[in-house]
Formats: sequence, structure tokens, C-alpha cells
Amino acid sequence: MKTTQIAARLAIVGAMLGLGACSSMSTQDRNTAVGAGVGAVAGSVLTGGSTTGTVGGAVVGGVIGNQVNKPRR
Repeated sequence: MKTTQIAARLAIVGAMLGLGACSSMSTQDRNTAVGAGVGAVAGSVLTGGSTTGTVGGAVVGGVIGNQVNKPRR
């Protein structure tokens, strides 16, 4: 496994564990965080550990997570 893949996966796991401790987050904030984490993992897997793919996946996943069950005005 490439060093960049290992580093990306460790960063993702660390971020997910860190966010798990934020009990004061709203549902939308949690959806955004989870979406970013899932997107980062998916982007990393789909691009073979590419940093660009990981970051791009995190951005897309975060946006999708943010829009899921978004409160209507």
C-alpha cells in the first residue's frame, strides 16, 4: 500500500473519531461531516489513493450530506 494511501486513511479515521465527540452538532452538521468522511473514503478508493480524489470526494460528500434532510424555510 502506498504511503499516501495510508496517510489519507489515517487522517480520515482520525477526523471521524474526532467528530464523534461533538455531541452539540446539529443533524445537518453531522450529515455534512459524515458525508465528507464517506466521500473521502470513496474518492480515495476510486482513484487509487490519489490526494485529489480523496479531497474531491470529501467536498462532494460534504455537500451532499449537507443537503440531505435540509430544513425547509
